[in-house]
Amino acid sequence: MHEKSVLISGGGIAGPALAHWLARSGYRPTVVERSPAPRPGGQTVDLRGAGRTVVERMGLLPAVRAVTVEERGIAYVDTNGRSLGQMSAEAFGGEGVVAEIEVMRGDLAQVLLDAARDGVEYVYDDAVTAIEQDEDGVLVRFQRSAERRFGLVVGADGLHSGVRALAFGPEEGFVRPLGCVTAFFTVPDRYGLDGWMRMYNAPATMLALRPDRVSGRVKALMGFRTPPTGVHRRDAAAQRALLTRTFAGTGWVADQVIADLQDSSDLVVEELGQTRMESWSSGRVVLLGDAAWCPSPLSGLGTSTALVGAYVLAGELARAAGDHRTAFAAYEAVMRPYIAQAQELPPGGVNGFVPRTRLEIALRTQAVRWMNRWPLRNLMAAQFGKSDAIELPDYAVSPPTSGAFVG
Repeated sequence: MHEKSVLISGGGIAGPALAHWLARSGYRPTVVERSPAPRPGGQTVDLRGAGRTVVERMGLLPAVRAVTVEERGIAYVDTNGRSLGQMSAEAFGGEGVVAEIEVMRGDLAQVLLDAARDGVEYVYDDAVTAIEQDEDGVLVRFQRSAERRFGLVVGADGLHSGVRALAFGPEEGFVRPLGCVTAFFTVPDRYGLDGWMRMYNAPATMLALRPDRVSGRVKALMGFRTPPTGVHRRDAAAQRALLTRTFAGTGWVADQVIADLQDSSDLVVEELGQTRMESWSSGRVVLLGDAAWCPSPLSGLGTSTALVGAYVLAGELARAAGDHRTAFAAYEAVMRPYIAQAQELPPGGVNGFVPRTRLEIALRTQAVRWMNRWPLRNLMAAQFGKSDAIELPDYAVSPPTSGAFVG
């Protein structure tokens, strides 16, 4: 029997969050994840606005706060490490560049996994390779497992979603590159951060260091301007070589970070982009999180929109008694205005993150010094306020009355 089964591709943030809500509503979620095990660590992510409200409704806010990274704020520094301007974690009501609740992506994912174990099946080291829909359900083939049928399939598998490619078409039709590559990795704590995230820019490059929850370590973030390169796809040695060439001699502690990079075991390189789609569903297949609407890390809203989207999708399925056509339409109606705002990048966009010239760096630095003053304060407040720009429905969590998906 597959009528109440839902396959969720992606075991990061959105997938387990959706599994949690679906299991509470009487469905049988299966989460398939390409990685061989839950991925620990990762960069620090923000829990903001409506995303924080969803975590509260899940009853998980105390568990999240228990793994929060303590950060005092962000400081922009020059090549000698001197502060050029800063914003504390308390600024803008705790919703500034560094939010009140900052948590490692892997730690947040683990909290969600721990909460979504009962009634949820997890399959690791596997991926969806084919999808065939009919009136009664979806036949899914996998890289390793035997084929199975499900009532619905959810693609929560990120910017480069495999489910999206199978159900909607090639990535090039939906992902808009932003002309910037980022790299994340862990290095030893030898940089004297004193609890601050510190960010440095040389022309067309950005280097940031921020505290880790684990003593003796810090997280490094590199960004640089480039046309699409495909470097995120495969070769870790080539990625290290590219980062070394790009950042060598750029100033501040770049050369030391490059040296530490060679021994780092958790390097992730990604080209920034946004997902833009006219519809997030096709028959019995629906997309969630970055697969559907990636706002890019520049927005600071990827995690919150994923959590909100999972809550709304599960809630609308429960409200529609499993009628996926009605539920998917309502899901988009609730989420579209919120996502439209989330995808509006902060003032300056990519150029505010990685300025291309020394003049642009100087202008951005001046803007940083005025962030807490009129008129920039109003502009920044509007940007940070987007995290709460949705009125969350109050879904009654109960099993579907029909006990099956409506065909």
